[in-house]
Amino acid sequence: MNAGGTTSASLVLHGEGGVFILTLASAIVLYCERCIWRCAMLDINLIREKSDLVREALKKRQEEPSLVERVLDIDARRRDLIQQSETLKAERNTVSKEIGKMKDADERQVKIDAMRAVGDKISELDERLRDVETELTAVISSLPNIPDERTPLGVNARDNVVLKTSGEIPEFDFEPKPHWELGPALGILDFERGIKLTGSRFYVLSGAGARLQRALIAFMLDLHIKQGYTEKYTPFMVKTETVYGAGQLPKFADNLYKDHEEDLYFVPTAEVPLTGYHMDEILDEEDLPLYYTAYTPCFRREKMSAGRDVRGIKRGHQFDKVEMYMFTKPEDSPTAFEKMFADAEETAALLGLPYRTHQLCTGDLGFGASLTYDLEVWAAGCREWLEASSVSNVTDFQARRANIRYRPEGGGKPQFVHTLNGSGLGLPRTLIAILENYQQADGSVVIPKALHPWMGGIEVIEPE
Repeated sequence: MNAGGTTSASLVLHGEGGVFILTLASAIVLYCERCIWRCAMLDINLIREKSDLVREALKKRQEEPSLVERVLDIDARRRDLIQQSETLKAERNTVSKEIGKMKDADERQVKIDAMRAVGDKISELDERLRDVETELTAVISSLPNIPDERTPLGVNARDNVVLKTSGEIPEFDFEPKPHWELGPALGILDFERGIKLTGSRFYVLSGAGARLQRALIAFMLDLHIKQGYTEKYTPFMVKTETVYGAGQLPKFADNLYKDHEEDLYFVPTAEVPLTGYHMDEILDEEDLPLYYTAYTPCFRREKMSAGRDVRGIKRGHQFDKVEMYMFTKPEDSPTAFEKMFADAEETAALLGLPYRTHQLCTGDLGFGASLTYDLEVWAAGCREWLEASSVSNVTDFQARRANIRYRPEGGGKPQFVHTLNGSGLGLPRTLIAILENYQQADGSVVIPKALHPWMGGIEVIEPE
């Protein structure tokens, strides 16, 4: 973002003729040709009528508040162009009716020539209007969601608030090992072959390690079904408009993997296809709330640096995750948020993992989130808390973008739903916590009882 508040980001597209650089504003057209106002994740009327509220929200998020002025300026130009165009169209309609009644051929031709000039002017205005709307959409798309009033003020992650800690930190009469030592010694984690196959930040799980990963996924899905969620098996690749509707584009374009030939993105999280599941639909109020859960591998171009923070399998370009997702009426989303986080907590508790709850501050809040709780599990070998779940109330932020509404039972105009999402839980950090917290002095790892039904009789993973 430059000092004037204009967007300076660009996107790279690959085609037969080479590589093309598009400005963010022009790329918006590619993402949402059908309905330019669907791209406005913040209601334009909110920005017009409560601009001070939006400015204050941007300040709380450590964002540039002058973006509001830019939106209002472009919006004013847009409305002026619309008024000019509509005035000329009304004039053309009126004169067209007059021409039909005129008997003098010369006089009629004069009117026709005049209206031809008016038509050219209308075409010029409409073309300018399209450009202005594209510019406006690009700027609005860069505005994050409004923080919930319960979100604490803060600049960055250091200002997040620890709400509670649950479970007991395990104590050992030996020095617990980190997973990057445990896994290879057990023969279940192979870094060298992962690097050989693909490159750094990739690995192979073998034998009981692969089964443990699969057991965790099955356990989580079955648990969430009991908690009231409907399981979905979604595509692992989605269209551009689906990623855009979920709010991942254009902001996170650099973190996504894409098949440029087919114009499909590998999903960075099941949140994306689950958001798109009801895109451009009007739901019935009686069907809400809708609770979904889904497993997907997740693909992200993580920007990682060397050091302790990224050692082992804590962060990678490919990982597994079970997602929880909700569509609710606006007044029901606060209660739904508490349920979703309680469901994430139950998942960690049943696995016997110590965890703590963080409430994210305004400066650390995700782009689309209004309110977020993070659940971190303790890893005894790493000696650190690892984020295994992030539960967010996104309010109507994604629903506006993806055009998801519901029809009130009593009639009236369809309203935007609220969406909520949360990991339930994310792997491999849950896997790390199990390996490190359940390790024994002889190097073996005890399998939590909650996973026994999916482990085929394996209750302890022993060294080779």
